[in-house]
Amino acid sequence: MSTKTKQWGAIIVMIALFAMIAFVTNLCSPMAVIVKNQFGASNFLSQIGNYGNFIAYLVMGIPSGMLIKKFGYKKTALMALAVGIVGILVQWASGSMGFGVYLIGAFIAGFCMCMLNTVVNPMLNLLGGGGNKGNQLIQIGGVFNSAAAVAVYILMGALIGEATKAKISDATPALLIALGIFVIGFIVILFTKIEEPQQPVEVKSEVKDKYSAFSFRHFKLGILAIFLYGGIEVGTPTYILQYLTSEPTAATPGIGMSGTIAGLIVAVYWLMMLIGRFVGGAIGAKVSSKAMVTTVSIAAIALVLFGMFAPTTWQVKVPGIDWANLKLIWAEVPVGIFAFILVGLCTSVMWGAIFNLATEGLGKYTAIASGAFMTMVFGFAIMVGLQGLVADWTGSYMTSYVVVLFCAAYILFYALVGSKNVNKDIKVD
Repeated sequence: MSTKTKQWGAIIVMIALFAMIAFVTNLCSPMAVIVKNQFGASNFLSQIGNYGNFIAYLVMGIPSGMLIKKFGYKKTALMALAVGIVGILVQWASGSMGFGVYLIGAFIAGFCMCMLNTVVNPMLNLLGGGGNKGNQLIQIGGVFNSAAAVAVYILMGALIGEATKAKISDATPALLIALGIFVIGFIVILFTKIEEPQQPVEVKSEVKDKYSAFSFRHFKLGILAIFLYGGIEVGTPTYILQYLTSEPTAATPGIGMSGTIAGLIVAVYWLMMLIGRFVGGAIGAKVSSKAMVTTVSIAAIALVLFGMFAPTTWQVKVPGIDWANLKLIWAEVPVGIFAFILVGLCTSVMWGAIFNLATEGLGKYTAIASGAFMTMVFGFAIMVGLQGLVADWTGSYMTSYVVVLFCAAYILFYALVGSKNVNKDIKVD
């Protein structure tokens, strides 16, 4: 088999893993509607699945990089999938065993997601040769990632139905699908020959290397950018769903839409991400990561500001796809919600482009840097939780989007100023 064929085999496997990550990670936000009903949780506590999932990155980020360094990408991916199978089973059991068990399951699943992300992102970047080509492969992987996210929201919306009656047992089909994906993924990767990039050979020396990935300013500012990025990607659709399904008489009022219709609408956000990543993948070899992040962060700021302050009496019809009956449905929502949905176009290329900018020029420090990068994903939990607290304190989902606005502003700063490598004097060979 030629080297080129082997490389394409590895690329296909990594892209498939990218889709798996989205399917399991995005179960958490629709599950919040169930948790809020079954366990009587507040907006803040209903996101416990997201907290467990993302805080696991804080624990597992650097160890994931160390596992890659010791065992390689393929074996680390297999270990991750085994952990994921356990996490899904525990979450499924929580329906009869309680709130604490659900949190444990989400935490275990988070270990899996962190390990897979640590494998997928640097592998695609390296297989693409870094630079614009590496970014292009990450964006193409993101297309499949977004497609899986769309599928989750549609599926979970159909399973939840009426939000006030939702139970964890309603989500059993989705959890079983996730379990099946992990099992099939494990078998496929086990029998797939992956041509891995050669790990740098460490030369033992009496003198300790005084440098690390954290010696690079653009990397440190980059991992802070990814910490805050989660507030945009996850916070935006999470609280669209909460707003649409919350009753008008609730402490944090919404419009009382059924979970099924709301799920179809929120799925459009992830469809926007899919479209954005498809475009990003198509132009990624020609447009720099810096230009991408600058453009989409400015657009995100404008959309969020409009969404927050547009009168709720301004209504617009938003499309959704009823996959069960294969027909287009239209639901009327405030125009501000439509603006939030369009933010998906902006977040579409942020993850891959920020990763590309943050790890560019790190050389031998890339594997450990990738683990540290994944560690900062625990910021997804912090920022989503912070937005939930703001919603609880103010009694307004719209006001809570000030958190998303702040995150987008920092990412614009990173693209314009923070992403420049000012430490090129450090040897990375």
